[in-house]
Amino acid sequence: MEWIDICANLTHESFKRDLDAVVERAADAGVRWLLITGSDEKESGRCIQLAETYPERMRATLGVHPHHASQWHDRTAYRFAEDAAHPLVVAMGEMGLDYYRNHSTPTAQRLAFEAQLELAVDLELPAFLHEREASRDFGDILQRYRDRLSAVVVHCFTSTADALERYLEMDCHIGITGWVCDERRGQDLQDLVPRIPDGRLMLETDAPYLLPRTLPKDLPHGRRNEPAFLPHIAEHVAHLRGCTVQELAAQTSANARAFYGLPESS
Repeated sequence: MEWIDICANLTHESFKRDLDAVVERAADAGVRWLLITGSDEKESGRCIQLAETYPERMRATLGVHPHHASQWHDRTAYRFAEDAAHPLVVAMGEMGLDYYRNHSTPTAQRLAFEAQLELAVDLELPAFLHEREASRDFGDILQRYRDRLSAVVVHCFTSTADALERYLEMDCHIGITGWVCDERRGQDLQDLVPRIPDGRLMLETDAPYLLPRTLPKDLPHGRRNEPAFLPHIAEHVAHLRGCTVQELAAQTSANARAFYGLPESS
């Protein structure tokens, strides 16, 4: 089986000391591709550098996370437009709205979100999106751009049934993380996972965040999430969807390959 992790924040400082080992453990677990996610202008540049180090394993995205939306500037758009020509850049994002933490104001978030959607349209790149407790504004903004976007994934989906229905009506892909393994706050998501069509489901760790709570407490490398744990998440998703792990691997990997234009395995 082969897996594709559509969101791994491997530029995070927690991976500085053992990144090679993290990548090796992912390969040993069958995780074939890692999508390295940009969260601001500087971090997006580092994502490209990391993908250049592992071109047979990684691809990069360019984006400004809603937490950093106040940093959005015309200069950022020019930089992203230039960097998007790099052959290892495969999507715009992470971008969107997050009204749960509001590290940037809602107004700044909406401005940065729309600017990045416009850029994704101009660059003809898929959009990698973040939404938390902002489904109405998020959906309204996305609706205005959706017809001009090549493809869209709402990553780390944790929203409501109504939001899921709306995103699927807009032909969005849905990314599922280890949140689905959380017995405290993941019940609603567990109920919704079976509603995602086979052709619209993708899997992700969002490492180093969202360590699945169903993993052992005494992990050898500490309480940090990493791509090697993607198959663990997949086991839960397969159980919820009533399919085999092998079927889920084939479905989600095919979806991610098509979405990001990833090469077939040799």
